[in-house]
Amino acid sequence: MLATTTNPAPKTGRSMKFAGRTGRLAAAAAVLSMSTAFMAFDTAQTPALAQLAPGSSGAGIGRAPLSFADIVEKTKPAVVSISVTNGKKKLASGDDDSPIPGMPDLPDDHPLKKFFDQLPKKFGAPKARPRQQRPSLAQGSGFVISEDGYIVTNNHVIDDASEIEVAFDKDRKYDAELVGTDPRTDIALLKIKNTENEKFHHVKFADTNIRVGDWVVAVGNPFGLGGTVTAGIVSAKGRDIGSGPYDYLQIDAAVNRGNSGGPTFNLDGDVVGVNTAIYSPSGGNVGIAFAVPAATAKEVVEQLKKDGTVSRGWLGVKIQNIDEDTAASIGLADAHGALVSEITPKGPAEGAGLEPQDAIIQVDDNKIKDSRDLARTIAGYSPGSKVDVTIWRDNAKKVIKVDLGRFPSTSEELAALQQGKPAKPEVTELDQLGLSLKPAASDEEGGVEISEVDPESDAARKGLKEGDIILEIQGISVSDADDVIKGVKKARGRDRGAVLMHIKSGNVKRFVAVRLKKDE
Repeated sequence: MLATTTNPAPKTGRSMKFAGRTGRLAAAAAVLSMSTAFMAFDTAQTPALAQLAPGSSGAGIGRAPLSFADIVEKTKPAVVSISVTNGKKKLASGDDDSPIPGMPDLPDDHPLKKFFDQLPKKFGAPKARPRQQRPSLAQGSGFVISEDGYIVTNNHVIDDASEIEVAFDKDRKYDAELVGTDPRTDIALLKIKNTENEKFHHVKFADTNIRVGDWVVAVGNPFGLGGTVTAGIVSAKGRDIGSGPYDYLQIDAAVNRGNSGGPTFNLDGDVVGVNTAIYSPSGGNVGIAFAVPAATAKEVVEQLKKDGTVSRGWLGVKIQNIDEDTAASIGLADAHGALVSEITPKGPAEGAGLEPQDAIIQVDDNKIKDSRDLARTIAGYSPGSKVDVTIWRDNAKKVIKVDLGRFPSTSEELAALQQGKPAKPEVTELDQLGLSLKPAASDEEGGVEISEVDPESDAARKGLKEGDIILEIQGISVSDADDVIKGVKKARGRDRGAVLMHIKSGNVKRFVAVRLKKDE
């Protein structure tokens, strides 16, 4: 199971998931628990040297630390724990498929999940309670990278956050704002709301490459316990954990839930990686953790600080690796490159003339090893770049010029583009109703979807909410926002103070009369 290492706050009953699906890693049937660790550093201090073991000259085997205490003292002050309020968490009620009305939805891996799912509904409460909402809290880790309070953490730590609070040791707490996120690398950048222009202890990313076998130290907030230090070594580099095209460091320092968002640092007190995942059949530490390498994280953070987002080139194809049998079947001398399995409608590749079964073997001067190499190469270009894509088609090489697009920033946007739909649905605001509308996700019955409800409006008082579908208004069937506008005008023209709408909420349909706001 892919699960974040953000640590749910006590008594919220919230089990956070990352990617939300189970899978197999290599041939072993094991669970990959996504988690992160936290680490901090101080650029304002002279790098600390670990003590050598008695009798050691320090030559040959490098620095063998007797204690990490000096390093921890200089770096730990930059470590923060992060508490996040994720809007409102809904509880089940009697009008849904929950076996017991009012029972919170249980995660798929909960030992009682199957038991409650199989209970007949007659065992539920005699009368369903109204649907309740409450804030959902989560905890993770982070580290300060500048004296004015920029903080690096994981995207999954602050995903959908409505409020963010960071805390240092000695109970110093600050509100923070989100600067930008990059879901593809699971990196997020925060900024402390520093009204008194306080200067913060901070750390920096390492400029030198880490080696397999090097000592590393992680500091974080496991299980909400506060600043905790663990040590280990770099176990491997270039790991593919099935989370995008980027490679990860593997370390054996203990990393657990709540460590999400912090980095691992070397003996000089420099960040070598932002811990993002653990491999764990049980959900706890088993000595295998993964971190975004410092070079990747640093590049992402610089873009987030500048633009609030990361812009990557996008080709608009679905691809797969080329094995020896595939290479033989299409006439390639050896197995390399990426095979196009599908073209995204209206994407850059379609416009340039790429076709399914093309083997992409080179981009400009970069020879392509496999599908992940192609994804990384294209992502390294800026949107709008013109590239020469060399393909193998009909037993011959061919060069196709492609104007790259912008890689979608969310999975929803990518899914829409792959279906040939607009990346971002147009939102129409109707002040008279206190609603914002967007095209409905499903075309089965038509209608438009409510994307936002003014909490002070009559629509909110009548129970309309985000996700409801408007099927009809004032006798007019609704297929887009313009039809809703027509319905409002029709009511206005007849001096009606309200409009009657046919609303679909989940599987339930009802009529709702909403009063129109008076013209000012």
